[in-house]
Amino acid sequence: MTPPAIGHVSDTARWVAVYRALESERPDALFHDELAAVLAGEQGTTLAASGMLPRGARDHWPTVVRTRLIDDLILDALNRGCDRVINLAAGLDTRPFRLELPGEIRWYEADLPDSVAYKRARLAGRQARCERIARPVDITDGVATAEFLAEACEGARAPLVITEGVLPYLEAHQVRILSDQLRADGMHWWVMDHWSPAMLRMVNLTMGRELGSARWTFASTLDFFRGWSVETARSTFRAAADWNRSPLPLRVTALLPEIAPGPRLERSLLWCGAVRLTPRDREGRA
Repeated sequence: MTPPAIGHVSDTARWVAVYRALESERPDALFHDELAAVLAGEQGTTLAASGMLPRGARDHWPTVVRTRLIDDLILDALNRGCDRVINLAAGLDTRPFRLELPGEIRWYEADLPDSVAYKRARLAGRQARCERIARPVDITDGVATAEFLAEACEGARAPLVITEGVLPYLEAHQVRILSDQLRADGMHWWVMDHWSPAMLRMVNLTMGRELGSARWTFASTLDFFRGWSVETARSTFRAAADWNRSPLPLRVTALLPEIAPGPRLERSLLWCGAVRLTPRDREGRA
């Protein structure tokens, strides 16, 4: 039996780096990430060449569309007064190096010690566009996460936190604890990729063998996030159709209107996309 391509959830960062590198080669690329191939490394190259990546990896549209949508949400928040960015379980993300960022912004990253060390070694000598601080933190450790967030938020008026590609690998109670903690620490915005319960089942059915121990365990409707309101939402399927990244049968979704933030969106069992949340007690202040 062919072993799974993923031995640990942190290995998924190599996949994502491969996808970003492949997207960057396209003449119509949604973003350009010259460091993606560097971070994917030999393991990522081997995965791409061996056929162990999920089917359709050459145009793995959900991942590349997610990347661009979250880019846009971050840049928009920076234009609206965000003065601190905090990326939890940052993986091999390169936004501090590739986005047009104000030089005075502090960008904090947290991830497991091995991931932080690998990334530091691979990016040695590379200069970020802003001040970047990386800390070894397991975000499932509530005490360590609280200490990290206290440091990362110190002195910030409008901090933004990112949880890209991480929530599906947590348990529901862990997501709830994290959600409550982010509100208590005064986050002004929370940017995430949101996957519906239907997508959890589909991903595990179609990619479960490749995911191995990294099978998805969490998905929800958006109303799971108590105390938060959806400020901005962009559908993955609609954006993929607009940008000619989705399979042909799904291109018809470009004709469908976006669902506006509100009860219909927050209770949807099918909607998937990139969202920016704001605490309910801060609505209208962003």
